[in-house]
Amino acid sequence: MKRLFIFLLLIPIISISQVQKNDSIFSKIYLLDEVSVTGSRASKDIPMTFSDIDSEELSKRNLGQDLPILLKHLPSVVSYSDAGAGIGYTGIRVRGSDATRVNVTINGIPYNDAESQGTFWVNLPDFTSSIKNIQLQRGVGTSVNGSSAFGASLNIQTDGLHKDRFSEISQSFGSFNSRKRTVKYTTGLINNKFEFSGRHSTIKSDGYIDRASSDLNSYFFQGIYYNEKTLLKLILFGGEEITYQSWYGVDPETLKVNRRYNVAGEIYDENGEFIKFYENQVDDYNQSHFQFHWNQKLSVKWDFSLGLNYTRGYGFYEEYNNNQSFSSLMLEDIKIGNSIINTTNNVTQKWLDNDFYVTTFSFQKESSNNKIIVGGSFSRYIGDHYGNLVWSKFSSNAQPNHRFYYTLGKKSDANIFFKTTFLIKNYLSFFTDLQYRYVKYDLNGTLNGPVDTNVDEKFNFFNPKAGFNLFINESSLAYFSFAVANREPNKTDYDNGSPKSEKLLDLELGYKYSVSNINLNLNFYHMMYKDQLVLTGELDEVGFPIRKNVGDSYRTGVEFESYFKVSSKIQWLNNFSFSRNINKEFFFKRDGIIQNLGETEISFSPSIIIGSKLVYRNSENLIFEFLSKYIGDQYLSNIGSELSKLDSYFINDLSVNYLIKPKSFFKEIQISLLVNNLFNKLYSSNGYWYNYDDTWSNPGQVKTIEGIGLYPQATTNYLLGVRIKM
Repeated sequence: MKRLFIFLLLIPIISISQVQKNDSIFSKIYLLDEVSVTGSRASKDIPMTFSDIDSEELSKRNLGQDLPILLKHLPSVVSYSDAGAGIGYTGIRVRGSDATRVNVTINGIPYNDAESQGTFWVNLPDFTSSIKNIQLQRGVGTSVNGSSAFGASLNIQTDGLHKDRFSEISQSFGSFNSRKRTVKYTTGLINNKFEFSGRHSTIKSDGYIDRASSDLNSYFFQGIYYNEKTLLKLILFGGEEITYQSWYGVDPETLKVNRRYNVAGEIYDENGEFIKFYENQVDDYNQSHFQFHWNQKLSVKWDFSLGLNYTRGYGFYEEYNNNQSFSSLMLEDIKIGNSIINTTNNVTQKWLDNDFYVTTFSFQKESSNNKIIVGGSFSRYIGDHYGNLVWSKFSSNAQPNHRFYYTLGKKSDANIFFKTTFLIKNYLSFFTDLQYRYVKYDLNGTLNGPVDTNVDEKFNFFNPKAGFNLFINESSLAYFSFAVANREPNKTDYDNGSPKSEKLLDLELGYKYSVSNINLNLNFYHMMYKDQLVLTGELDEVGFPIRKNVGDSYRTGVEFESYFKVSSKIQWLNNFSFSRNINKEFFFKRDGIIQNLGETEISFSPSIIIGSKLVYRNSENLIFEFLSKYIGDQYLSNIGSELSKLDSYFINDLSVNYLIKPKSFFKEIQISLLVNNLFNKLYSSNGYWYNYDDTWSNPGQVKTIEGIGLYPQATTNYLLGVRIKM
């Protein structure tokens, strides 16, 4: 309510602002605005594999689903949703690499969590409404701030300056009681110097999976100052989420009878009989970002940018535990006569409270024949992890808010890079990118269990990259690049073992062809890993995916993208990826004996991914899009177990957009319809695998038992929305 009140106060200011329109000035501001992201982005003269997506493309399907779902049709991309409908916890994999290995930056500032290295889009609901454009670089890509990209990097630029004032209201609703409301506004450019803009969004959904509800709020505020050679931006954005837990998945037998079942929050009596579900089995987290950007034109050829960031995050997830041991809660056994009580039903909250500080900078020189960028960043992360006992049937020696584990994590990350692009001949350009990165990570305290932990690690990484573009003619371009990347383990890796840092050598060879009606891009890649931290398929006791070093491994494949303008009304975009993702030698302990399984397929790495988008523009204002995605078979383990195979699936979506431009008070009225999973495919897009040794069924023998959990996705569902711009 407070934010809405602020918005209402701003409406008179927006209404009376004296806005001066000057396209020449606006063009200069646009160019200055690009300076913040240039250092970490690929351009046409850089021999890298990438896709660009602008806000107009995103807005067609921005009706409440998270960003990974909106990007699912890009090459080599697999997206998934815990709640099944794309709202709440969602994730993305690129070339088989999970979200912890996809570097994400927002205006050049690292967004990946410093410790887990993951990206939690649920903390930024409806962030898509404040995005100007996105670049997805596949492979190592160019040097970025934060952890090195080991599968891809996602570079996001938020809203730029708007020269005209407007206010905008969006409302959508759909299946599973899903609804989104967004209010957006700007003063436009005032006196060719200032602009103030903002957005507030609420998203709610019951989720496809039982009780997988989401209650999400977010905001984005921006102030801009411009004075010919200087652009200053102050940006405040963040979100608050409360989601009912749905990250446990469902076993195959339950899937057959009730694919929407959710085990989270089950409560059992003393006889092991189910009673009911715990109502507050939720994840509750708040994240706020404060960014300041200074972009300066130093001379005709030189530009400078400085970025400052502070991120504040805090929250917990609460859960009901059946028969948890006293020892895991750091409680003493209760002795009553000859009886001992050492387990109890209880409710716990596991907290994360962190601060993240970042400084980025770059100097850029550009002339007709070369471009030079020198830049870098420094970040400092401080994170508290702790567990509190909220309620317990038997509390033993517990005091109120009894704390049963506490860990303090600190991480410093500094890097500097030097990038050059030289046009050697009018048909040949050469690119180099040299980065040095220093990382220090400290972790002390007790983990959930409790288990003592003490990590004191330092890493010095040198990440060189080089390549060239061969301009065959005005329509054709060939490119080649070689890149080296190193990265450190994450907190979960340390929690579950003694991991080593990993190294990647990435070869990319591509060909691009572009004429008025046809665009083609063919790319071959070969990514060679040393000590790759691959997903084992297992989850640890707090629900995070477990990774292990696997020695030598590789990912190699071919990617193809095409665009055909069939006629003035019909366009067809398609892509496919064929790959091999192999552990060269994989060791596994089966039935008590360590075995060398030789070559095995890397987990969560489908060898075939195909995407298609058929666009029919009936008129200037009415657009139909038929979107298809095929994901081939993939394994949830690294041992090639048939039980762990996740079946292929082929899904189709329909998007309809109708834009009205009335000659009245309203500037635009856009009506959007999105039908997901049009043909009602029953499928699961994600899962996990586990195993344990059975030593009691047959005394003296060891039998390895396997099991899996699956995350079923929604059947046919829809979202319908309207956007009114004034």
